[in-house]
Amino acid sequence: MDKEIGDIPFRLMDGGESTLSAWRGKVVLVVNVASQCGLTPQYEGLERLFEHKRDAGLVVLGFPANDFGAQEPGSNEEIAAFCSARYQVAFPLAQKLSVKGPDRHPLYAALTASQPRAADPAGGALRAKLEGYGFRQDDPTDVLWNFEKFLVGRDGRVVARFNPDVAPDDPQLLAAIDRALANDA
Repeated sequence: MDKEIGDIPFRLMDGGESTLSAWRGKVVLVVNVASQCGLTPQYEGLERLFEHKRDAGLVVLGFPANDFGAQEPGSNEEIAAFCSARYQVAFPLAQKLSVKGPDRHPLYAALTASQPRAADPAGGALRAKLEGYGFRQDDPTDVLWNFEKFLVGRDGRVVARFNPDVAPDDPQLLAAIDRALANDA
């Protein structure tokens, strides 16, 4: 596990401290999530992906964040209850944190530094839509919106990054996950 990324602590919903190194030898899909976003239904696909590929070594790890349009206003307890009741989320969730700006969590600073650009199969459609609503990215390496995905390989290195509108069943994402799962490093 890459020491810089793997050993950065964060808190899980149960209050326990963790790091990405806790899933050493697994492939981890890190996703910043929100309960009141147009992309929130991705929880269903993320849970399906987790259930389908968990035995092969995939972990989906959700990080609630309120950085975009105040779309995650709830407390950690409210977020956990929502995810469980509405989407039956069984994959691990971290406590709410910031993924951009001056209070960005060190894990997200390391993730974006390691993989500064996201794959954008839609050719900038989401970025254009967000700009139409007045949202502009201050730094092109920042997380664009809720449900951006970072894929961390078994060796702890960030191997891919995907824009928020890349669904959990997108062929490019699935292919990247399968490649990472096939790597026994």
